[in-house]
Amino acid sequence: MHNGNLLEIRNLTTIFPGRRGDVRAVDSLDLNMRAGEILGIVGESGCGKSTVLLSILRLIRHPGYISDGEIRFRGVDLRQLNSSAMRQVRGKEISMIFQDPQTTLNPAFLVGEQIREALRLHHIIPGRKMPWPFDAALRRHEKQRVLEVMREVGIPSPIDRYVAYPHQFSGGMQQRALIAAALVCGPTLLLADEPTTALDVTIQAQIVELMLRINKERGTAIILVTHDLGLAAEFCQRIAVMYAGRIVEQGNVEQVVMHPRHPYTQGLLNCRPRISMRELRVQPIRGNVPDLAELPFGCAFAPRCEHVQDVCRIGPVPMVTEPDGHINRCLVHTGFQRQENWQWSDRVERTV
Repeated sequence: MHNGNLLEIRNLTTIFPGRRGDVRAVDSLDLNMRAGEILGIVGESGCGKSTVLLSILRLIRHPGYISDGEIRFRGVDLRQLNSSAMRQVRGKEISMIFQDPQTTLNPAFLVGEQIREALRLHHIIPGRKMPWPFDAALRRHEKQRVLEVMREVGIPSPIDRYVAYPHQFSGGMQQRALIAAALVCGPTLLLADEPTTALDVTIQAQIVELMLRINKERGTAIILVTHDLGLAAEFCQRIAVMYAGRIVEQGNVEQVVMHPRHPYTQGLLNCRPRISMRELRVQPIRGNVPDLAELPFGCAFAPRCEHVQDVCRIGPVPMVTEPDGHINRCLVHTGFQRQENWQWSDRVERTV
């Protein structure tokens, strides 16, 4: 590890060329993560959250590309690895739970075999010499490992489920199968791209509890991408808020949720329903996420900000790190209305 961090991202910039110019989906992003930590990345759709995860694994498809920056995992810059070396990292050291299990799982293959694929690719079971034909004893070892992981993530009757197809699984079971595939090789870092999307509230809670248990028992570091700031507050230890490809605020849960420094973070908190305070109406953030091909000069959030001043439109807004480690990208954060009468339970009250 480098400087005690499991993951260090410096000046990461990911670009997608377009007819109207280059779109900076991720713009000069800096991020650190310790071993065993749970980090949440929060923001509206189109802010670049999922692109950060894909950039870490170097899964950006042409014509998109990473134009600048370092992605250091255990001190090694992943951008400097060749394709073969990078394939040894994906799935083995860093795994990803993709957003939609229905499109991620191959409908033509057995679920158990799809989970076992990572073991075959990374030679996790000792003694394997050739990829084909399969050695019967080796295949039994691999299958036993898959059954253990399926049981660990709460898939009932794993022997029967091993030979089932994805369409025979419910949405919650499909998501558990994706988690099993991500965990089967024992990764150090797990990237979760909105793993509770399209699931009912009961299954969402079960998936969150499962991931917390994985973190506690295995010490697996997790980066969670989500729209739900309340979920991030309950699940994560630190939160990074993204807007228009940049991190606008970062800190521990109490700093970001109880004392937000950026108006965008404040807006995300205000637009969440709070059942215990019905007299407070939901306050949506006015306007829309900006077109990344035509970002305004200065602060990207200025057209939607209630606290905007002339200085916000003059030029780039730098990141400011306060003495307590709270990081924000706002020039007028001292003028916020923070509504200190909110209670902690109201701030982190989950929508699931």
